[in-house]
Parts: sequence; structure tokens; C-alpha cells
Amino acid sequence: MKIKVCGMRNPDNIEDISQLDIQFMGHIFYEKSVRNVTQKLPEKNGSHKRIGVFVNAPYEQILETVYFQSLDGVQLHGNEEVALLKKLHSAFPNLILIKTFSITANFNFEETLPYEGFAEYFLFDTHGLHPGGNGITFNWELLDQWQSRTPYILSGGIAMQHTHAIKQLKNKPDVLDINSKFESSAGIKNTALIQQFIQEMKSKYSADEAGFYGEFGGAFVPEMLYPNVQSLKESYKKLIQEPSFQEDYKKLLQDYVGRPTPLYFSKRLSAQYGAKIYLKREDLCHTGAHKINNTIGQILLAQRLGKKRIIAETGAGQHGVATATVCALMGLECVVYMGEIDMARQAPNVARMKMLGATVKPATSGSKTLKDATNEAIRDWIANPTDTFYIIGSVVGPAPYPEMVAEFQSVISEEIKKQLLEQEQRNTPDYVIACVGGGSNAAGAFYHFIEDESVQLIAAEAGGLGADTAHTAATTFRGTVGVIHGSKTLLMQTEDGQITEPYSISAGLDYPGVGPLHAHLFQTKRAKFFSINDDEALAAGLNLCKKDGIIPAIESSHALAVLEKMTFKKEDVVVVNLSGRGDKDLETYINYFGF
Repeated sequence: MKIKVCGMRNPDNIEDISQLDIQFMGHIFYEKSVRNVTQKLPEKNGSHKRIGVFVNAPYEQILETVYFQSLDGVQLHGNEEVALLKKLHSAFPNLILIKTFSITANFNFEETLPYEGFAEYFLFDTHGLHPGGNGITFNWELLDQWQSRTPYILSGGIAMQHTHAIKQLKNKPDVLDINSKFESSAGIKNTALIQQFIQEMKSKYSADEAGFYGEFGGAFVPEMLYPNVQSLKESYKKLIQEPSFQEDYKKLLQDYVGRPTPLYFSKRLSAQYGAKIYLKREDLCHTGAHKINNTIGQILLAQRLGKKRIIAETGAGQHGVATATVCALMGLECVVYMGEIDMARQAPNVARMKMLGATVKPATSGSKTLKDATNEAIRDWIANPTDTFYIIGSVVGPAPYPEMVAEFQSVISEEIKKQLLEQEQRNTPDYVIACVGGGSNAAGAFYHFIEDESVQLIAAEAGGLGADTAHTAATTFRGTVGVIHGSKTLLMQTEDGQITEPYSISAGLDYPGVGPLHAHLFQTKRAKFFSINDDEALAAGLNLCKKDGIIPAIESSHALAVLEKMTFKKEDVVVVNLSGRGDKDLETYINYFGF
């Protein structure tokens, strides 16, 4: 959850709080408030958004204050009409608009409907004697009635003792607004207490400052690469929060990638498995898979970092195609490394990459698959550290890549929440199922549900010919702790630390390790992992073809195969992430089934 610290007015205190991991800082411009700002705010020092809070203020006053105080957003805390939001949006298209509602036991949430589409957030505060700052909570169970695509901010008397209760909310807020309960005096915030609150609210499944998820993660890189990794670590969080970056990213996701992708209710799969089965249709993204969500984000970062040359690794070819696509879009040189064996079995994707202007270089060592392609990409990066940006395709590699890729892919679960609310009148499923090689599609599908342990996270690994054989890629079943491609994680290796060659009929899942986030989810038992054999995956893929007229990627078929291994209740809502389409796998399907 994001954090908004409100009621800030003291320059020194503003500077101190700016150093914390907060996303919004609120400044009150209301004469009757003891926290009213009466002077020009200091220059902003931090990546947070500066929000001005107004109570029934005239448009001209808001306009003047936005300019004078360099505000990023406006919070309307009175009885403002929709017309005012429309006017502000017209004058400042990038201004964050927050509309506040005072909640009573009889509050009708339909009062928010006229503001839909104009407010970026709704803020729910306690109804009291004052427009805000009453310092008491309302009955949070009322939030179960809240059904909207607009995210909301929870406010009103939030204190340190509420962290557990907030985490237990069924309809979780996107932002927490804290104020008076974290003050040493009116308008002066207790920095240490807020820092403690932030740490308490952080999920135990999040990466820490060094990029570790529990014991997994980190950045184990050669000295020559350290400046590149460190520069990316220091800059990416700041860059992706810039309004221009967000505007470019969201516009490309909508107009170029084709988001949001549908959340499709499969009547026939639901009847077959005795539950409500939904398919998140990432196969309908431009290029045919979820990989483009990440490459769009990383190419925008590369541009802002002044890089002129892009390298990537690919297994099934979908990440390679997605990287070649965005390089063509942005006019940048593109080199993709791909295992020689994968190039043969994924020939259509090799052709696509070349048509898009990329140079495809074969990896001819080792198993000649994804692991070896990654090795070659890292060697290239070491040789060309200055002008080259490495677009890693999964939640693997040195920090900050696992966290960064997961964040770009989180659009998947963000959309699932909104779409379930429309279709099921709830924003969480009972199960989310996704395939895991490195694990980027799974990280995206799990992202907004990880903290909510009422949602069961299910990961499908490539069992190959069986997890108990030498021909497998089921890392959590066969792996031990080690370091691969710059990250400490679970990987398949011999007793003396030599990487074991993975096997899967799926070119996108034959990786000998797993992303550190997934290693942590496995170790903590937050996610349940299944090993799916080749035969089981191909049968599940064909079943979807026959049931719904959808040809899935063999990677996605591993996730579908989990349905055969579980028992559901009729009312269970199950989301399977259909990470890619099966065009690239037609030859494999044809050879297996003899079509």
C-alpha cells in the first residue's frame, strides 16, 4: 500500500519526512485548520507527490495555489461539485485529483458515482465536527460495500495499532493517509514513528533495500557491471514515478499493447472443474504474450538513461519478439541471444525478431537453451557497459531487475482486481494460477494479492518427463540455494555447484532456477508449487482448444493443467493467467498429437 502523510507545514519536518518511503505528502490550505500552510513550501526533495488539501475553496484560489506551491495534486475535502473537478482536469490534465467523502453508518457509496472518471482517487474519512483531522476511525466494515474501478485512500485516525486490522481488510485501500496519530505536536510528525509504521505495513514478501526477498535476491555481479546495476537501482524508482514516464507508459499500454486485456469467464471449463474459472487473456497483448508489458517499461527507462543499444535473452522467443518490437518502435539497436536448440523449435519467433530489425545471436554452449542465452547476454553487457541496456525478460537477475520486472508486470493483477469487481462484485479471487519458469507472468498475476493470504497463489513449474527424473525444470522440487545470473535463489545444481541442465517441452520454462520472489514464496509457503509434466501440459492445452477455441502457449498450458490436480468448491473464483498464445508452439502440438 502507498503512504500519504498529511498535514505537513514545517520546512524541517517536511525535509525529514521526504527521506522516508512515502508516495504522497499532503499540505492543508484551509484557514480553520491548525495545520494550515501560510508560507511557500520548500523545494520538493523526494519522489513523492505533493498534494494540496482544500475545503470548498474557489477555483481561482486552487489555481493560484497549484502554480505558487508547485502541487502535483489537489484533494477536495468539502462539498465540491463535479464541475470543479472537470474544470481542474481541463486546466491541469496531469494533476492528481482526490475527492473526499465523510463516512457515516448510513453513507451511500453511490454518492461517489458522479465523480467517477474525474477523480483519480476517492478518500474516505471519518464524519466529524470538522471537514478533516478529527483523529478518529470509522467502521471499516462499511468499505465492503465499496464497488468501483476508482482506487481509494483510507483516512481518519489511523494509528500504529491499526496495521494488523488494515492488512485484514477484504477491500483493501490503495493508499493510507496518516496524520494526527503520528505527531509530536500539531503539524510536526514523528519521523521515527512513521518509519516504523511504513516497515510494519510493508509486506514480508517485498524486496528490501538490497533487493532481497527474505534470503533470496541481491546483486552478485562482476565488478565491471556494478556501476550499471547500481545506476539502475538508484534511478529506476525515481524515473518510473515521474508523471511523464507514467503518462508515456500508460498510453503505450493502452494504445500500443492493447490493454486492458479481457478477463474471460469460461463456462465450459467452469462446468468441467466445478468452479468459476476465469482466464486472464495476456495472449491478446500485442506480440502475443505478457512480455511486452515489461519491455515497454524498460525501453522507456533505457531512453531516459541515454542508452543507444539494447540486448536481451529469450527462450520461447516471446521476450525476444517483445524486445525487438519496442526497439523498432523507439529506433534503437537490438541484439537478442537465444539458445541454438530454442532457435530451431521456435523458428517463427526468430523470423519475427529478424523482421523487426533485431540481430539474433545463437548460444551454442551448454544445453543451448535459455540459461546459455542469458550467459551470452551477460557477457555482452560486461563487454559493453556504457551504451548498452540489458532488458531482462523475467523476475531474475541482479537487483533491481526482479523487483522492477514484477512492478511492470503488476498491471496484470491490477486489472484482475478491477475486472473481478465488475463481474463478481469482489476484487479478489480465491485462487490465482500461473506458470513459472523465471516467473514474470506469475509475479504480475500474484502482485496485488500477495499480501492477502485469503487468496491462494498457485505456481505451475515444468516437470518435463517428471520431477523425479533428470529431464525436468521443476526447480522448487529439485533445487537448492545458490547463485545464478547475479541473484541468490533456488536452482538445480550438482553437489559441487555445477548447474544441472533443465528440460521442458516448453522453451519458455526450461530454466534451471526460479526468480528470488518465487523462491521466497515457496520457502514461506505463501504459494503452492505444482510440477506439471509435458504430457499433462499438452493435454490441458488441447482441452482449452476444444472447450473455448483458444490455442494457448505451452507455457500457459502448464498453468491450465493444475486445474486437473485440484478440488474446488462451486463458488470458488479461480483466475488462470493465460500468459501467451500458442502460434509459436503449433509445430510442437502437431508433432505430439499427429495432426
